[in-house]
Amino acid sequence: MEPSTLIRQARRNAGLTQAELARRAGVKQPEIARLETAGANPRIATLKKVLAASGQSLTIGLDRSAGIDESLIAASLRETPAQRLRAFEDMYGFARRYGGRAMAAGGS
Repeated sequence: MEPSTLIRQARRNAGLTQAELARRAGVKQPEIARLETAGANPRIATLKKVLAASGQSLTIGLDRSAGIDESLIAASLRETPAQRLRAFEDMYGFARRYGGRAMAAGGS
């Protein structure tokens, strides 16, 4: 989730205006408006301070699910080299035929 969305949601959940949140956080209202603008990239310390002023806290951790799916690697390694080569050739052929069009048409 974007920092701007976190701040806006925390402020709204607390029932605060931008001015009230700014007063609690010790900043000016335009700073809160800037932080709530899409693409804002505050320092972690600033984000924590503003969220704390809304009665929320920031927890940062590692998400092991966002990365390499080791089960797919294990499944591939259970295949014979010939099966893996055939799967690669099929995917390569698909990519050559459709390129980015398949993703743009209905993919993510």
